[in-house]
Amino acid sequence: MNTLLWPICLLCFTTLGMMFLLKKLKQPYLIAYIIAGIVLGPSILKVFTKPDEIEIIGEIGILLMMFFLGTEINVPDNRSLLVKPVIAQCMKILLSIAFAFLVGNIMELSFKSIILIAILFVFNSTAVVSEFLRKHNTLKTAFGLTILNMLILQDLLLAPVLTLLKVWSGSGFDFWSIILPAIVCIVIFFVFKKIRNSREIKLWRFFRIIGNDHDLQVFMGLFICLGFGLFAEVIGLSSALGSFIAGILVGRINVFNWLERSLASFKVFFVTLFFVSIGLRIDISYLYSNYQLIFLGTLVVLMSNSLMSAIIFRLLKYNWKDSWYGGALLSQTGEFGILALSIAYKAGIIEYGLYKTGLGITCLSLLFSTIWITILKKVI
Repeated sequence: MNTLLWPICLLCFTTLGMMFLLKKLKQPYLIAYIIAGIVLGPSILKVFTKPDEIEIIGEIGILLMMFFLGTEINVPDNRSLLVKPVIAQCMKILLSIAFAFLVGNIMELSFKSIILIAILFVFNSTAVVSEFLRKHNTLKTAFGLTILNMLILQDLLLAPVLTLLKVWSGSGFDFWSIILPAIVCIVIFFVFKKIRNSREIKLWRFFRIIGNDHDLQVFMGLFICLGFGLFAEVIGLSSALGSFIAGILVGRINVFNWLERSLASFKVFFVTLFFVSIGLRIDISYLYSNYQLIFLGTLVVLMSNSLMSAIIFRLLKYNWKDSWYGGALLSQTGEFGILALSIAYKAGIIEYGLYKTGLGITCLSLLFSTIWITILKKVI
């Protein structure tokens, strides 16, 4: 029997069944992808047993999604759309650290474990939040852009956080791992400032011939998206941020207006794989043995993140309706939390129990936040 076709067909069948069910319940498809991962993962059917390999492939979908997100938005020329996200994210960091110390003192955790908890609170899921912003037609509003810019700032924080974790693991401090990303960010800022009022970026006539060749379209689009992502990751930034920047630049080039049409199906499939990998990481046996701690932790993450973010948005003069909606959008722990937990565990910063508990809480917060956002959006 073909060892590749069998699991892929099962994945498609399971995902399709869940999507039909969720469509009737008017719930987002992201839930279907995660549940499919749980069902097909090591804990139940054991069709897929290596979530790391699936996640690596699925990350291509996140890069494509961020790329398309960049093509859809304009570089903000309103100062408040730049200042408010910075203020909001700084307040979120301070509140997250304070709450992490509160939790750490109650549970008698070490200083490094407390900082790791703060990191989990600071980072949200760009994939989940951007999907709901697009679905609810709020991506291009002032409030939607504020939230999106907060997510971009979180991506910029990736370099110093990874550097901190590497230092704690004994790898030593690399000066250039901080300076190089900072220099690139400054260059990007001035590039965006220059093209902000430009309606179109003109390229060579050579690229016009691509518009009539579907094969060239697909590979040119993938190269631009993944190439920028790779460059960003090499210099210490988030690969998702690199693809997002590529999308902003490409969105200003008319000869590339065919890219989304050519790559949309790739995005759907690979994004599905990424969220399936989240479901694969949920250890049902460990979850059952420690369900009180994990479910309580997930509830604390969702409620505290929602409340902190809602208060921050209200202080920034947004109405309560938008503030609660924004709080729900930023209620989960992001996919970076999985990477941070893995690095911390391998470096001996946290013990196995805390690693598995944190992993369970992170995955469940991604799952339940989609339900929480949908419910709150209907209520308000």
